Amino acid sequence: MEHTSDVLERFLRYVRIDTTSSDAHADRVPSSECQFDLANLLADELRALGAQDVAVSEHAYVTAQIPPSAGAEDRPHLGLIAHLDTTEVAPGAGVNPHIVSYTGGDLVCGEVDGRPVSMSPEQLPALDGLVGEDLVCTDGTTLLGGDDKAGVAEIMSLIARLAEHPELPHPGIAVCFCPDEEIGHGAALLDVPAFGCAYAYTVDGGPIGELEWECFNACQVTVSIEGRSIHTGDAKGRMVNAANLLHDLHALLPTAERPEHTEGYEGFIHLENMSATVSYAQARYIIRDHDAGSFQEKIDLVKRAAAFLNATLDRERVQVEVKQQYRNMAEIVREHPELIDVAKEAFAARGVEPNVIPIRGGTDGAQLSFRGLPCPNLSTGGYCMHGVNEFIPVRSLETMVDVLETLVGLLA
Repeated sequence: MEHTSDVLERFLRYVRIDTTSSDAHADRVPSSECQFDLANLLADELRALGAQDVAVSEHAYVTAQIPPSAGAEDRPHLGLIAHLDTTEVAPGAGVNPHIVSYTGGDLVCGEVDGRPVSMSPEQLPALDGLVGEDLVCTDGTTLLGGDDKAGVAEIMSLIARLAEHPELPHPGIAVCFCPDEEIGHGAALLDVPAFGCAYAYTVDGGPIGELEWECFNACQVTVSIEGRSIHTGDAKGRMVNAANLLHDLHALLPTAERPEHTEGYEGFIHLENMSATVSYAQARYIIRDHDAGSFQEKIDLVKRAAAFLNATLDRERVQVEVKQQYRNMAEIVREHPELIDVAKEAFAARGVEPNVIPIRGGTDGAQLSFRGLPCPNLSTGGYCMHGVNEFIPVRSLETMVDVLETLVGLLA
């Protein structure tokens, strides 16, 4: 590459900062102290760019205000939101990004133990459309962190562009970088009235052009089973094997409703982890569905499976705990179609075909929409998130900054 653009330079710096959130410490915010490292850096950079009211809260929320351009003072303020943390399902410390000039065939991002870490066009057909592109990849040992440091970098690069070119039209913009999105925190501690916006967008999507205003209804289900351990020689009629009961419960759930067998609007029941001995077993599931009725049916199915097993036992040994996480923001955002229309216009103006799809997941915008801040989701440009094959085209990073510039201009 002949030069490094502002957004690429920022992205390469940000991904090197470990911000892995921790589900084991979800009772505190942030769940990992390292998220403050990026939060404080971003606050300093925002101040240097002339942003107002820049703050880092005790919970690692970064907030700032960008005054409107001349003539746009009366326009409603816009929120732009991305999250600081990266998922713990793949290593997030020691990220070593590099740029691969992709010429086709397998995309090899690195080598581990003498074996290439690669992705083929058969596994990811979108690669066929990326021949000739410069792709930011991992070295094969960690995730990249584009979810959501690409969104962070794109918003920061937009703010830098507006600071350098104050003549560019834009409404007042409130920026928020949130912690712990990956563990379902959902920007719960953002002071929405103080944020001061009529609407917002999260920049937290996938390939360039994605525009999402529907997401899953989501919950976490924990199944706990208390067994009775007896010497196997004396076990008949006395042992209660919690590990076997967990196996039996899982077998009662439909195989076809696992995420590896679903797509589009199809929901799922996903076994995230499990541990089991004769004395005690526990499994954690996540349940997702766009339709509220089907979502409840899946929860009820797990409860019925537990009740079925309990009916065969000496007492109620199988417990089910349901923790609601977020709801489908379509219930709110469908009342604001103008937010979808203007985003489509912004993409099209920059030569990007808008791709309006349901999120098979959630964003901070899901909870914020129900708290009075309608909040669709925009693409970042990334692929293969949450794994060592994650990458993002440089052109997508740069184009998303252009799209955001057009979007704020249209809203002005």
